[in-house]
Amino acid sequence: MKAKFILLIYFFLFQTLAFGQTIISGFVLDEKGIALPGVNVFIKGGYDGATSKIDGSYRFETELEGYQILVFQFMGFKSNQLSIECKAELLEIETIILTEEITEMNSVTISAGAMEASDEGKSVILRPLDIVTTPSAMGDIMGAFQTLPGTSTVGNDGRLFVRGGDASEVGIYIDGMRVGNAYGTTAGNVPTRTRFNPNLFKGTFFSTGGYSAEYGQALSSALALNTKDLSIRSQGDLSIMTVGGGYSHTLANEKHSITASANYFNLGPYQGLIKQEIDFEAAPNAWDVELAAQKKTGKNGLLKVMARTESGGMSLWQLLPGTDRKVLVDLKNDYSYAQANWRTILKNEWTIFTGISYSKNLDLIGYDSLQIERSNELIHIKGTAIKDFSDRLSAKFGVEHFIHPYSEKLVREGWVRDFDDRETYLFTEWDFYLNKDLVFRGGLRGGASKVSEEKWLDPRFSVAYQLKEKGQLSFAAGSFHQLPVDNFRVLNTDLQNSESNHLILNYLFSKDGFTFRAETFYKSYDNLVTFEGLPDNPELLKNGGSGYAKGIDFFFRDRQTFRNTDYWVTYSFVDSKRSFNQFQTEVQPSFAPKHNLSVVVKHFIVPFKSQLGASFAYNDGYSYTNPNVDNSEMNAKTKSFQNLSLSWSYLPKPNLIIHLACTNVLGRDNVFGFTFSPKANTEGIFESIPQGQVAPRFLFLGIFLTLSKDKTANNLNNL
Repeated sequence: MKAKFILLIYFFLFQTLAFGQTIISGFVLDEKGIALPGVNVFIKGGYDGATSKIDGSYRFETELEGYQILVFQFMGFKSNQLSIECKAELLEIETIILTEEITEMNSVTISAGAMEASDEGKSVILRPLDIVTTPSAMGDIMGAFQTLPGTSTVGNDGRLFVRGGDASEVGIYIDGMRVGNAYGTTAGNVPTRTRFNPNLFKGTFFSTGGYSAEYGQALSSALALNTKDLSIRSQGDLSIMTVGGGYSHTLANEKHSITASANYFNLGPYQGLIKQEIDFEAAPNAWDVELAAQKKTGKNGLLKVMARTESGGMSLWQLLPGTDRKVLVDLKNDYSYAQANWRTILKNEWTIFTGISYSKNLDLIGYDSLQIERSNELIHIKGTAIKDFSDRLSAKFGVEHFIHPYSEKLVREGWVRDFDDRETYLFTEWDFYLNKDLVFRGGLRGGASKVSEEKWLDPRFSVAYQLKEKGQLSFAAGSFHQLPVDNFRVLNTDLQNSESNHLILNYLFSKDGFTFRAETFYKSYDNLVTFEGLPDNPELLKNGGSGYAKGIDFFFRDRQTFRNTDYWVTYSFVDSKRSFNQFQTEVQPSFAPKHNLSVVVKHFIVPFKSQLGASFAYNDGYSYTNPNVDNSEMNAKTKSFQNLSLSWSYLPKPNLIIHLACTNVLGRDNVFGFTFSPKANTEGIFESIPQGQVAPRFLFLGIFLTLSKDKTANNLNNL
């Protein structure tokens, strides 16, 4: 009897407990309807919950009563919450769909035409350190980028040529602001360099086509250089080189930093020791002074200010083909650049950017008895706003205005021609992530010019799909406009924009120190500037040219297979033809070799604290017109271009770097074309002079010493 009584008590007690509990059950799926196992399901503020099973189902009990919040959490997905009412009964929840969370770490990135030279982003190709240690580059940003896919090496020029396009078709920006006359002015066959030191930058974004709607006035490419944020320490950097020297000093703390530098270069002593192929009257020389400052503003703001001024020149004797006569070419250049920009993140998830920049270039050119003064200014005012509406949708809006005066003057005659343009642009770009594997980008850019009284609109589109964890496909298409170069516009201000249309398909694979990139492209040209004879008659200048460029690029980089070794291999095939300038038929431009190969290898020898570097560049030669063959245009080609360069970097002390480099070690006689006499000689032959190298080789030795409280600091910290 006692046992029955105890069982009866347990029975009623169990019924009471069961009656006071709510049983919660349901299923959790992803957006594609696939079950999600391992999802944490629990009541907010309580201890009751469960983990979803392999079929996405879950079930648990709770004694809580009334209205509660049911939480669903799973790594890589957005958390979800549902309001429920616990009534001590079975509660079946409708199927819950969890949405993937899109982050920079797990999302696909658009890589069609795009390469980043920094340690950020999935499409990393070069770092700033790579730029200064590539042997053939000699510390020049453009020299390093000539080892990347889509570029062509034009050894007697030095500028960046991309996929069959002229160097003027590459837009160059610093912190989003357009730079006028980014290359140093040069003469004859003396290759130029970029004006800016790679130590200034934390990375670069280089697009070989299909670039963002934020950038315009470039038919082929956009190169965006991003300066460093706050410097990490106060230090001084002394440079002693075979071509000159300089000193840079940085003062820094947690909220602001400032760097001032001065440099002087003169190739006179170097050319006195090593024979040159060009007859210099005065060797290339220059000085520059630069200031860069950064300051934190508020919690999320950063203000950057940069200013640079420089002056230089050279004089050389130029032989006229078919004669024994030489003319003196004398060049003096003064250049200034300044900019300020401010970026901040507001509380409502808006990122605001404002900036202003000013470029001024003044050339004094003497050619025999002719004296020319050329002045070029560019003021750029810009504002952008970026809004992340969610982790799947973001938008960029921007407006910019350019003030662009240009003039040419014959000094002795007092004759001047000039123009003063005002250009205004509006642009917007939207990114939409359908999921972490698929992203769409649509952009629109509109512009108007005061001088040409022209308006234009450029639509652009990109899409990227992640195939596997480390591989992805990207596609980009768009229209791009660019006004003619200044020396044409000043002759005929009615000239309109030239236009190009890009189609790009890209495959990118990146994993554990390996990067492989393959890209095919097609680019059409329309309204290129053409003229007959010399471009000194405004009536002959017109927008009548057209053309195309098509091809494929391959890039492979490996930093894992061989210990302490980093190497990359680039091959580009470009088939480009266009009618432009004096060419009346579509021809292969001299700056667009069909086959381009580049190999760069760097190996660090730990016991000797040294890095050995080697780079090899090859192309199949440059087209040119030989009047001794027939009357057709671009009917000949030079022999192939080849350049093997070596370097050695030695760190005897942590704060001391010794760098030795030599270009064209084998001394190959590279020829880039020929200058022909305008008239045939008595034998009916047009005599010519080869356009060759300044010297068979260039040898560089630099010693870089860092002075700071931290005895281990050196220039590498800046890179």
